Amino acid sequence: MKTILLLVHDDEGQEARFQAALDVTRAIGGHLKCLDVAAVPMLVGDFYSGAGEAMLLAEEREHEAENRTRLEARLAREGVFWDWTDTAGALAPALADASALADLIVVNRALDFPLPDMRGVAGDLLIRSGKPILAVPEEPRGLDLCGRALICWDGSACATAAMRAAVPLLRLATSVSLFEVDDDGRPSTAEDAAEYLSRHGIHAEIQRRHPRTKKAADVILDQIQEARADYVVMGGFSHLRLQEALFGGVTRTMLGRSPVPIFMAH
Repeated sequence: MKTILLLVHDDEGQEARFQAALDVTRAIGGHLKCLDVAAVPMLVGDFYSGAGEAMLLAEEREHEAENRTRLEARLAREGVFWDWTDTAGALAPALADASALADLIVVNRALDFPLPDMRGVAGDLLIRSGKPILAVPEEPRGLDLCGRALICWDGSACATAAMRAAVPLLRLATSVSLFEVDDDGRPSTAEDAAEYLSRHGIHAEIQRRHPRTKKAADVILDQIQEARADYVVMGGFSHLRLQEALFGGVTRTMLGRSPVPIFMAH
């Protein structure tokens, strides 16, 4: 993992994305790719067609040019290698198109205005790009990669893909927990996952919970607080399960409520 793709756009979540992306780039000695997306909302009605839409896009580009000037001045003092690309369009397709030579994409976990709901963007990116996603909370907190990592484990292919993709970051963690919510009686594979990590020099502690009345997502959120986790590693869902996952499942809840960054892959 060396190339980090950062969504740049002057919105309420930008500072959080910026700080987290810098933290990852520094920690791995990587390269930061800044993609500044001029995003104009979908508009309807004759007034907004043609000239009206072009006017809004021109205003958005001007605003993002000012944003670029501010961030480039900061990047010059951050001590990381970086480059910058300007584009326009919908967020997920723009990021996916730019991700061919990226190893990780940094977005927000949830952000409704002025952009499309980031929960949908994150889910769409998992499918379009095939790359891991780091979805961060809106509040600027940075990311302590030398802190505590919590892996949400259920033995699925998605969880396995996320854990394997996160290995370069997990190596930096002070502690790693494999957290398993046993809510359907399936045979556990957490020991196999721990053995896999040990071959990479990562010694993970297995923790299990047997929920009675709480949903799995609520149990995970409780564990984040109890373990004082700095970030979470969890699987995304395949295309066939994406709709269910984003609109009612664990993924949707975590993207909406997680107090810490979420590293996702599928």
